[in-house]
Amino acid sequence: MSDSAAAKQFPFSWEGTDRRGKRVKGKLVAASEAAVRSEMRRQGLVPVKIRKQSNLFKGGKVTTTDIAIFSRQLATMMSSGVPLVQSFEIIGNGHENRAMQELVLSIKTSVEGGTSLADSLARHPLHFDDLFVNLVGAGEQAGALESLLDKIATYKEKTEAIKAKIKKALFYPAAVVMVAIIVTTILLIFVIPQFESLFSGFGADLPSFTQKVIDMSLFVRTKGWLIVIGIVAFVFAFINFKKRSRKFRHFLDRVSLKLPIVGQILNKAAIARFARTLSTMFAAGVPLVEAMDSVAGATGNIVYETATYQIRDEVSTGQRLQRAMQDTELFPNMVTQMIAIGEESGSLDEMSGKVADFYEAEVDNLVDSMSSLLEPLIMSILGVLVGGLVVAMYLPIFKMGAVVS
Repeated sequence: MSDSAAAKQFPFSWEGTDRRGKRVKGKLVAASEAAVRSEMRRQGLVPVKIRKQSNLFKGGKVTTTDIAIFSRQLATMMSSGVPLVQSFEIIGNGHENRAMQELVLSIKTSVEGGTSLADSLARHPLHFDDLFVNLVGAGEQAGALESLLDKIATYKEKTEAIKAKIKKALFYPAAVVMVAIIVTTILLIFVIPQFESLFSGFGADLPSFTQKVIDMSLFVRTKGWLIVIGIVAFVFAFINFKKRSRKFRHFLDRVSLKLPIVGQILNKAAIARFARTLSTMFAAGVPLVEAMDSVAGATGNIVYETATYQIRDEVSTGQRLQRAMQDTELFPNMVTQMIAIGEESGSLDEMSGKVADFYEAEVDNLVDSMSSLLEPLIMSILGVLVGGLVVAMYLPIFKMGAVVS
């Protein structure tokens, strides 16, 4: 089946009757209604109704979490003895996400047409990266697809867990800062003007702090749109520059690794992904030099990605992996020593897996510690912002009370 033919396939829903006359229904990705009828007859079904489903509303998108769950489902079914095509049928028809359902059924149709599983997955590069495809291909060639699918599923689950931890670490402070900004803006636009009209009848100079807050409120109300445009323009320029400039991304990643607390989390997460990917690739029988290409892309940080390519180049010339890792000056001594033990004992996959387990646990502990430290700090900042505005508004009232007494 060619790529162009695969691209012209559409999702269909069908209803029919089996050999016993029982009403059955399901979904199938095919090139035409005739192809659906042919497939139904091949399965011993009598078509009753076939309807082409619209692609205008896919009902969601395929996420990395969907791919991780799909990997585990497929590995479980294959290990239970369910045939590959039937596994896709069960997973696809049982998925609530329309986009994921179409993806799985499309792969099923491709495999049914005689295409290998690895090539079928490679037709969807947005969802299945080179590492995923290469491991599946290695499993098919070695006749060990079941065990490789289990390794892939474990790998995906571990990497998704790490991503979730990092998102959790960054989301909480960002969310609180956004709440602080929104609350402060509401006070400046709606509350401060009410006090300003009250103070206008005092006939006396306001405290400097109060006057500055009133001036700030006036600026936000009259020229706040400039701030919004400036922020939007900055974010847009930042995102575009980051996409286009590798040097800028390298600079951002290097700076992020040096940030207090967050830098430690990102460093340990990158090492965990490096070790986890290396363990998975090596256990699948992929040669070390070839595996380094996938390892580099999985680190999630350009600094570590560049270092991994440097390691690959040194290893390809006969250098030991441990020595090549030391030369990058990025990996702690404990990591390089564990790798050295793995090289000497012939258990590199096992030792790198232990390194990954250790650093994944470290990331968990650091995220929990950071959350505990940031919570009172962020609440204090929020209290100072809101409390400062409240105090500024009550200072003239306190001053007037002192004069009257």
